[in-house]
Amino acid sequence: MKALVIDDSRAMRSILKKILKELDFESDEAGDGREGLVKLRAMVKPELILVDWNMPEMNGYEFVLAVRADPAYDDVKLVMVTTESEVAQVTRALDAGANEYVMKPFNSDILKDKLGLVGFGI
Repeated sequence: MKALVIDDSRAMRSILKKILKELDFESDEAGDGREGLVKLRAMVKPELILVDWNMPEMNGYEFVLAVRADPAYDDVKLVMVTTESEVAQVTRALDAGANEYVMKPFNSDILKDKLGLVGFGI
């Protein structure tokens, strides 16, 4: 399975990719939403995208809106992984098309549980 990890923190991208590797995902990465869109369009369509909210250039919310505007990616699971914890922000992300929401800090069990909820029977 393919995944794309988008976060402006190199350390967070590394942590997420390590967890995904344990789950048999091959992952690519990007440092912001704009770079994420470029990578997404260049790679084999991933089954999963993990995206942070707060990033330069294009934030995760804008990224989710852009991806959901393209029907080619309707079946890709989008999970926000972010420090944004206000209910209004969670609701905005889900309304924009995110399938699930993980609040930082998190551990691998939390992420695995959320991935199970979006259909990756882990």
